[in-house]
Amino acid sequence: MAEETRNSLDGRAEAVVQAGRIGELHQHWHEGVSPARSIPFQIPPALSRFEDRTGEQERISRAVEEHSPQRGPLVVALTGIGGIGKTALGFHMARGLADRYPDGVLYVDLDDLRRDGVVELSDAVGELLTSLGVLPEWLEKSFGGRTKQLWTSTRDKRLIVVIDNARVGTEVLPLLPASGGSLVIATSQGALYDLEGTAAVEVPVGPLSVDHAMLLLGHLVDDPRLMAEPAAALDLARGCGGLPAAIQVAGQWVRKYRRRSLSRLVADLTAELNGKGIPMVEAVWDAAYAALSPEGARLYRLLPQHPGPVIEVPAVAVLLGCGPVLAGDALEELEHAGLLDGRPEGWRMHGLLRGHADRLARQRDPDGAERAAARRSLTVWYRRQAARADLLAAGARMTFAGIPEPTAGDAPDIEFTGKPEALRWLESQRHALYGCVRTAFEEGLYEDAWALCEPLWTHFLDHPHYADVTDAFRTGVAAADRAEYLPAMVRMRCQLARPLWEQKRYEEAAEQLRHALNAAEALGGAAPERKLAASAVEFCGLLKAEAGDWAGATADFEASKAIHESIDNAYGVLLQTYLLGRTALRSGQYQEAVALLREAHDMACGQERERMTARTGFELGRALRLSGCPEQADPLVRAALEGARRRDSRTDEVRALEELAVLADLRGEARAAEAHRTAARLIEIEYGAVASESQNS
Repeated sequence: MAEETRNSLDGRAEAVVQAGRIGELHQHWHEGVSPARSIPFQIPPALSRFEDRTGEQERISRAVEEHSPQRGPLVVALTGIGGIGKTALGFHMARGLADRYPDGVLYVDLDDLRRDGVVELSDAVGELLTSLGVLPEWLEKSFGGRTKQLWTSTRDKRLIVVIDNARVGTEVLPLLPASGGSLVIATSQGALYDLEGTAAVEVPVGPLSVDHAMLLLGHLVDDPRLMAEPAAALDLARGCGGLPAAIQVAGQWVRKYRRRSLSRLVADLTAELNGKGIPMVEAVWDAAYAALSPEGARLYRLLPQHPGPVIEVPAVAVLLGCGPVLAGDALEELEHAGLLDGRPEGWRMHGLLRGHADRLARQRDPDGAERAAARRSLTVWYRRQAARADLLAAGARMTFAGIPEPTAGDAPDIEFTGKPEALRWLESQRHALYGCVRTAFEEGLYEDAWALCEPLWTHFLDHPHYADVTDAFRTGVAAADRAEYLPAMVRMRCQLARPLWEQKRYEEAAEQLRHALNAAEALGGAAPERKLAASAVEFCGLLKAEAGDWAGATADFEASKAIHESIDNAYGVLLQTYLLGRTALRSGQYQEAVALLREAHDMACGQERERMTARTGFELGRALRLSGCPEQADPLVRAALEGARRRDSRTDEVRALEELAVLADLRGEARAAEAHRTAARLIEIEYGAVASESQNS
């Protein structure tokens, strides 16, 4: 934490203590009321005229006016076919009603989190929580825990939550805020019948009438031809089928050919409609595509191969094999043609347009060679960037794939300025990276598939998106098996085990580790292979400790430590000594814990490892206090607090503050103890911790 922020927190804590407002603070903490922070507003600005939907808007407004908070949050379900304008209507209503809901407007697209048709709801709840300011490190691990965390964080708030692309009501229910004063707008192609127990209003969204399609076209295109050739304009509007997305493209297309008569433009489309039986909407998109430059057209055909929902310039440079300037130009051309949706975070492609582009690609590339080459190029490029980001974010650690060397003609690397930017890139590109794992496996690029999982491990430790990481590491395990590469077979199974046991799927985790140990027995005797074998044993110990099997965990950590000693891996010895000391502490063997943790602390200081110095010092301080030597504990815990603040680790800072409070109580310094606890509570309120978890940490 920055110095000024830390001083501010300390000052606020002291002020609360002096004013005698401890009870008020604790009440706010348990209620999830947080101090002033920026209000989330996660929907895009209005970029064009919104036409009609008067009946739908009136129905929604009436439901809002008549809603009683005692019935729970109001759920408005907008239903209709894809491309009909449900999301645009939801955004429009959210903008107009935002003043009535002062605590913010949240947005989650369930299709971004859908795997094989199923949404991982734990990750969807996690997205809402991080939008509300909860730090990833304080997200609950289980789905039930995150749901309770959402209830706590939204109690007594007035929010709008826009849930896009729901398929069934059970995908919506866990995302509802706790406050009856909130509004949820959910979009779905079908009726959401299973919203039992909610104050739900279904609002069907149909095609625009021809008259309103004409008005929308007129707002999009300020062109005298619409007035001069009303019959042709009417044919064009009618042919768009009432789909706003199609009208948007038609407007862009008409604007581009200002010297042609409208009758001529429409005649070409009508001939195609009558001659080939192609729907007019497809014909409009075909016309927009036909007007693109060769590079723009090629990009349009290749974009369905992009593995993520958000498209950015560097990835497009990979697809086209060009520099970022030309890639940016091609993206802007598609946006101007109405074939891409430009947003602050990047570009998105409507699902209907993605299907249209893919059909064109199959016609142009019947054997799929160009598309396959695009997928391979993207996979290798993303693997390289992710490995570079991982090296910067996590430093040198045990990996087996290495960073692929760039080849002539490759798109430029991402320029990471430091660790924070590398971590932000991994999070912003997570959908693409997880998608690349699946793509690589499907393409038979087994080394790339499991190699991509290595940097995703670093990302997972800070951002526990369990559905994504479980799916990715299962694929990584399968890829390592197909590649028949033993180190990867061991490492992938160990790394898959952790998200499984964190979700309390202990038997599945144990099964993965049994296979990892069996594979490790076939490893050679070189130091890197023995280090990996020691890591597999360590993972077994971590699982046993998670399940409360202290004796089993101790035996595994001892065995792992012996392997590290035999290969002179000083850090491995330090880590296992620390884990042994922490296990002794958790099992109540305080004197043994003191001896082990003191040894680990001395090693961490000698190896100049700041993070482990702070961690071992903190645990040693706790062990000293519990063994009856609190006076020796205080300087160690204070040093751990300063280390946590330098690393900007709020969870470690809270733990140190709470331990200092206990030590102050033992000295009879009630005021100091309360100040420490208050500072810890302020951090937890600021960053969304759940009360029960913090108190038990």
